[in-house]
Amino acid sequence: MFKTVLVANRGEIALRVIRTCRELGIRTVAVYSTPDRDSAAVRAADEAFHIGPSEPRRSYLNPAAIVEVALRAGAEAVHPGYGFLSEDPDFAEICQSHGLTFVGPPAEVMARLGDKAVCRGLMADAGLPMLPGSTGPVDTAAEAVRLAGDIGYPVIVKATAGGGGRGMSVVRDPDDLPAAYARTRRTAEVLFGDGSVYLERFLDRARHVEIQVLCDTHGNGVHLGERDCSVQRRHQKLLEETPAPGLPAGTVERMGAAAVRGARAVGFLGAGTFEFLVDGDGDFHFMEINGRIQVEHPVTEAVTGLDLVAEQLRVASGLPISTGGQEVPRRGAAIECRINAEDPGRGFVPTPGVLAEFAPPGGPFTRVDSHASAGMEITADYDSLVAKLVVWGGDRDEAIARAGRALAEFRVAGPGIATTAGFLLDVLAHPRFRAGTHTTGLVSQMLPDDPAPAPTT
Repeated sequence: MFKTVLVANRGEIALRVIRTCRELGIRTVAVYSTPDRDSAAVRAADEAFHIGPSEPRRSYLNPAAIVEVALRAGAEAVHPGYGFLSEDPDFAEICQSHGLTFVGPPAEVMARLGDKAVCRGLMADAGLPMLPGSTGPVDTAAEAVRLAGDIGYPVIVKATAGGGGRGMSVVRDPDDLPAAYARTRRTAEVLFGDGSVYLERFLDRARHVEIQVLCDTHGNGVHLGERDCSVQRRHQKLLEETPAPGLPAGTVERMGAAAVRGARAVGFLGAGTFEFLVDGDGDFHFMEINGRIQVEHPVTEAVTGLDLVAEQLRVASGLPISTGGQEVPRRGAAIECRINAEDPGRGFVPTPGVLAEFAPPGGPFTRVDSHASAGMEITADYDSLVAKLVVWGGDRDEAIARAGRALAEFRVAGPGIATTAGFLLDVLAHPRFRAGTHTTGLVSQMLPDDPAPAPTT
């Protein structure tokens, strides 16, 4: 196992990784931008280094600065968390060229998976079920129109380098496709530095279900069950749970087997997530692979008892995953609620400001992952996530009741700051959510006047 790990991230995930490292006896090095100089992660790490101003491209997205600190601090490995450089194959390759272990899949694997169109082809070859779509990037609007006619409407235009729910446009009317194609290309170029896009059939009434996998260098590959991530706003998740309500065990096992098969086919290593759409008939269709720790990983930890960050570190250091190749038993139900500094009544617009109050709930089987505290400033430079509330129950009804109690107790306040907590209480109480019959359209149905609603995948 490593002696020193640099955590190339900020916020709750940086603190989360640092805490696991401490339990494993690993020394940690934090990096921070100017506004994060007194952050919880900086205070928790054994050593911390300033790497730049608030702009991410001059700090957390600056590979040269991060690698320089890692070498100066004597780190052997770099854990990227999620977001920022976590799925950047160039960063992984830079780490490797400087003798640093990147905690994630090999750079060449990440490069293939990061191109969503290429990834579709690889998974189709591995036998995973696919929605109709293009077999590679679509180079012109005219080609998009022709392909969409073959695929059938509605279609979704996606950035090949996309991620985090960004760089997507749903098109229902053929007349709207040329403009949506051009708009998505522009957005992809700005967000990802790559304007290429591809097309896929869009499912209106679908559920977003993902499978967590672990693979190591000893030939072990297992799945850890599913997470239902159907409660989303504008392609981005708000609430996740496991197990997925109403999915037959046989369906879950087929999805899990498909995910492990796909992971083996591309030489995947570490913790990864295979994302699927499940249609009204219960059939599942591959979407994409995330080769990093997920924001929602704690719900899987709650039902398996595994520390997924520890598993990542084991694999990266050359050790086998702790379960070997054995199936991992799962017990009970877990729900994660994302407390974001956003105003649901205004289209989930971010509401930065200074926290006057931050009082997370306690209670049995209640976990709060957060870097926040009273007096901390939530800046507009970074993601609006303030905290993740994770609860476990013996069954789904108990987990829902516990999540509702904990959300009602959560106190997050400050001038101009709104959060998603109240809206998530409404989600928990919604009849379709309670019945487990909701789809990715639930949020737009609950907020029909949302200024920017969009079906999600």
